[in-house]
Amino acid sequence: MKIHVENRQRAVLVPLAWLRRFAEVAVEKCARQRGDGRFALAQLEEVEVAIVSDRVIARVHREFMGIAGATDVITFAHGEIVMSAPTAQRYAREYGHSTACELALYTVHGLLHLNGYEDATARAAARMRRVQERILRACLAHHSPP
Repeated sequence: MKIHVENRQRAVLVPLAWLRRFAEVAVEKCARQRGDGRFALAQLEEVEVAIVSDRVIARVHREFMGIAGATDVITFAHGEIVMSAPTAQRYAREYGHSTACELALYTVHGLLHLNGYEDATARAAARMRRVQERILRACLAHHSPP
């Protein structure tokens, strides 16, 4: 499977080469973790990750989910993950880690959604969070952030 990561915003410095390498490792690990099987990564030829501005993700959020305002990450079943760099930067500061780590988290989160994980209920979100944290730690252990 191919995963493409593109930076489509200019406001936040993104370590794109590092994030691309991270995504290649993460997609392999996430593909082994099946949620409910609804969106199996194995069925996708490629995954497109787009890093965008808050303005762009707010438009996508409103258009496709009917929710106003920016969000962190949105995943589409056809294999597209849209992530906000400014939102990642804000949360990274709040949680005391790098923007690169926050974008890595969004990458894993989106890939797990593509493999059938959901976070609409507290129980499902807790299950997804456990798997997400385990994969994130494993990927970061082999691929330290800049």
